[in-house]
Amino acid sequence: MSERVVIALGGNAILQPHQEATYENQLENVRSSSEVIADIVQKGYEVVITHGNGPQVGLILQQNEEAKEVVPPFPLDVCNAESQGLIGYMLDQCLKNELRKRGLPQQVVSVLTQTQVSQEDEAFRHPTKPIGTFYSGEEAKQMMREKGWNMREDAGRGWRRVVPSPQPQSILEAETIMKLVESGVIVIASGGGGIPVVQEADGTIKGVEAVIDKDRSGRKLAQEANADIFMMVTDVKNVFIHYGKPEQQALGHVGTCEARRYVGEGHFSTGSMGPKMEAAISFAEQGKHAIICSLEDAALALTGTAGTHIS
Repeated sequence: MSERVVIALGGNAILQPHQEATYENQLENVRSSSEVIADIVQKGYEVVITHGNGPQVGLILQQNEEAKEVVPPFPLDVCNAESQGLIGYMLDQCLKNELRKRGLPQQVVSVLTQTQVSQEDEAFRHPTKPIGTFYSGEEAKQMMREKGWNMREDAGRGWRRVVPSPQPQSILEAETIMKLVESGVIVIASGGGGIPVVQEADGTIKGVEAVIDKDRSGRKLAQEANADIFMMVTDVKNVFIHYGKPEQQALGHVGTCEARRYVGEGHFSTGSMGPKMEAAISFAEQGKHAIICSLEDAALALTGTAGTHIS
């Protein structure tokens, strides 16, 4: 029986740091990522793909802001849906082309995915996730006054909007995703953490202005898709302890207790590797296997000879 792997693509798989955010550049990066994913499919794995969307949703928000005098801006959940469609389209098309080139029969589908969160989540009372463009102090005051946005000064670079980042509770399309995967389809889902929605008392669902952490949501997708392996693809080959210090050490195979100890010792920053390690540990504690590796090492990591493995 084939093992099922959820592959979470980091932002660098779609847009490289300091690279101009043209469609052509992003498409070329996605083509390269699709070659790696096709290698994994060719090895016989059942594959589910998820991805980040930070740069893309940021650009959509900037377009909204620049064009607000001409076209009414859309709320954040709608911008998230737009970015899911954009990235899902690129991944779907590139992967189909790569599989066809190799003579592989698998079908590919991108599922617009909604992730349910709780209206009572503490994050709604304390927004922390910066998004969108930078503003001057005067512009920030205007945004807070006119739009009711929460704004925060960001590392001396200007002011940015901050939004809630609630915990994912469930993925609404999980049952459909499972049926597709079980029928042999490669599914692209839960991009950017999923479109955040809440459920009203009468059962109605509605979008909310929030951003769900893609690593937490990827772990939830891996759980609900009953994956054997949760692989987070990032821009480094391994997770390191004592990063940037003379005693820096790459982690190979570690148990969940050891990994929790490293988290407790403060080895991983909340803005980069911290959420990935938390997601990996949480998944592995259910008797499963989590991997953090680079894109070029992804197929190799599944053999156990590259990347950081937590089990």
